[in-house]
Amino acid sequence: MKVLPLISRKAPTLTSSKYLLLRAVQTIRKRLPPNFAPQTAVVLGSGLQEVLNILSSPSKIDYRDIPGFKGPAVRGHRGELVCGKLAGKDFIFLAGRTHYYEGYSLDQVTFPVRAMARLGVQRIVLTASVGALDPKIRVGELVVIKDHINFMGENPLRGPDSLLYGERFLDLQDCYSPRLRRSALSAGTNLKIPVREGVYCAVSGPTYETPAETRAFRQLGGDVAGMSLAPEAIVARQMGMEVLGICSVANLAGGISEGKLSHRDVLEKGIQSGRQLSLLLSAILK
Repeated sequence: MKVLPLISRKAPTLTSSKYLLLRAVQTIRKRLPPNFAPQTAVVLGSGLQEVLNILSSPSKIDYRDIPGFKGPAVRGHRGELVCGKLAGKDFIFLAGRTHYYEGYSLDQVTFPVRAMARLGVQRIVLTASVGALDPKIRVGELVVIKDHINFMGENPLRGPDSLLYGERFLDLQDCYSPRLRRSALSAGTNLKIPVREGVYCAVSGPTYETPAETRAFRQLGGDVAGMSLAPEAIVARQMGMEVLGICSVANLAGGISEGKLSHRDVLEKGIQSGRQLSLLLSAILK
């Protein structure tokens, strides 16, 4: 008679996503300052690291020291979790992100957002450098995201269902908080900073849009295009967080731009608009 092997009683592997998440949260909590309880997190996009200057008493944790966090390999992304204070309140800044085009899954890309939710963060501000699909939008302007169109060909909620994360069949109406959008637009008016609302087209990258794609995205209602933000917004909403998206226009999309597009130019324009974004974020977060 054939003897069947005994069923393994080993503990669940800690390499699976949900257990990595618990380990990541434990690691971050141990490294945070005493009594540090952030309610808001901010994700910084390409070239937007100057925004960190608005924080007082900052401390840093390298992504490589946090289980499940991936160190960005793209210039303009530092790969650090920075915690500090603004107007007496605690904030976490994710200085840099990984991207789908780097070869990571969307589960890996959005992992830091899930960690923020498990830490108790209730609001998340997603920033990014983008290309303008609408020729009326100028380089250097800030765009508050009111909606998105996902052209990535992938959804971050695809895969095994888990109550640890939240509802799989997620209603994305008002994905981007109307309350926070009003706050951002009002802050822009008060500071006399050019801020407008727009629809974000999420593309996989790493190539920029062809002229034909720019025309198609524009006809479908897109105002700006980028290679991030939307998956993070979806996961943040699934985890119950309020979402604000603010983008810095670093270039005009293919077909309406003058000359060739380059990542170097995107970084330079991001740095130039970093001060305006810092002023706007400071006003909103306060």
